[in-house]
Amino acid sequence: MDDSSLRAVGWARSLPLSTGPKAARDWTRDHLESLGWTRSHPQTVDDVLLTVSELVTNAHIHAHSTARLVMAWDGQCLHITVHDDDAALPTPREPSQDRPGGRGMLLVDALADEWEARRCPHGKSVTACFRPSVT
Repeated sequence: MDDSSLRAVGWARSLPLSTGPKAARDWTRDHLESLGWTRSHPQTVDDVLLTVSELVTNAHIHAHSTARLVMAWDGQCLHITVHDDDAALPTPREPSQDRPGGRGMLLVDALADEWEARRCPHGKSVTACFRPSVT
């Protein structure tokens, strides 16, 4: 086998508007547990779960859309992608006491090793990458 081939494992789930972020977190935790992360990388698991919650909430609240959650582990980085039907890209904005919210992408920026948002033919995808850390 060619050592340059990519070995990855992944999962996907559709989360309609009627599904809350808790369902996304529970689903994600189950798959992280199957990778052994809940034991070996508990802090990273917490960061991933908070990020999943924020991205799914953004898809539901701001895009008024089903959130399509995809997780892929390539042996080095866990890629968390949420796709929604709104092409408007998220941007971190300074929190304000005059309006609720506005902190989600700041959290993602602080928790993920890196993140990006891209327009797609039918909306956008936001991907956050996590490299496991040992606590």
